[in-house]
Amino acid sequence: MRARTAVLLAATVPVTLAVATAALKAGHWQLYADRHRIELLPRPRRHCPDCHGRGGWWAAGPNPEMEACGCWADRRELRIRLVPVRDPWPDEPPF
Repeated sequence: MRARTAVLLAATVPVTLAVATAALKAGHWQLYADRHRIELLPRPRRHCPDCHGRGGWWAAGPNPEMEACGCWADRRELRIRLVPVRDPWPDEPPF
């Protein structure tokens, strides 16, 4: 029974990862994961008629700034917190 389960998992995990990767690319998402969080961040669309996949444009003026295109900037970021991050330098000593 355990061998059959191991073979089934070994066969389905690569397929699941391939499908997840294709779905993230098709939806223009970027996946970031570490021990503290999992994030899905929007990416600029390659064929956007406004920014042409660059994600924005520079505004003219004395202090030029990047203006983000709505093809990615108006989309929500999705975050799942896993392990709380502790402050490495607390304001007060623990005693």
